[in-house]
Amino acid sequence: MNIVVFGAGGRVGRQVVAEARRRGHQVTAVVRDPAGHSDLADVRVVAGDVTDAVSIAEAATGHDAAISAAVDLSVSPHDFFTASSRALAAGLAKAGVRRLVVVGLASILPGASGAALMDEPGYPNEYRSFYLGHAAGLEALRTCDLDWAYVAPAGDFDHDGTRTGHYRLAEHSDAASRISYADFAVALLDEIEAPRHHRVALSVREM
Repeated sequence: MNIVVFGAGGRVGRQVVAEARRRGHQVTAVVRDPAGHSDLADVRVVAGDVTDAVSIAEAATGHDAAISAAVDLSVSPHDFFTASSRALAAGLAKAGVRRLVVVGLASILPGASGAALMDEPGYPNEYRSFYLGHAAGLEALRTCDLDWAYVAPAGDFDHDGTRTGHYRLAEHSDAASRISYADFAVALLDEIEAPRHHRVALSVREM
């Protein structure tokens, strides 16, 4: 497949690019400044803005599917995630790309109580504006016509974890849950190659 990856220079994005190449796919890695990502080898690296529909359409034309792992911590989370969702919807539609997998956040998905994990007692909320920004971006996705999946770790990332090639879908978010970046990328690519979840949010955790 031809896959375009937005936010390819971040920790998740790099693992997504590596996993896609491991599976033999052609990858276009979209970053803000290609000059800073010369280590992204064996892929096409282009400059792009995930909040600009024209930029997205230019990068995505000719591709079969898209993954967005993009984030910009220099602007309001609400503004960034809503703008990126709307731009992805418009830009990918113009490019003729129907399938989109978005990297999500556990905090906004249901915890064991059924309420959002960020609203459960004891959950740290010093980054609540970031959580709410993600939630607003997800709501913006729900209004578009793309075949999207919003995929989040069930808790957080195991920063030292290695690739096992395995994961399991989680029934709910759990602050104690972990998954390696590499295995999270496996889950994302599985949703690209053989889509099983359509227009829904889901979470994954280690086996």
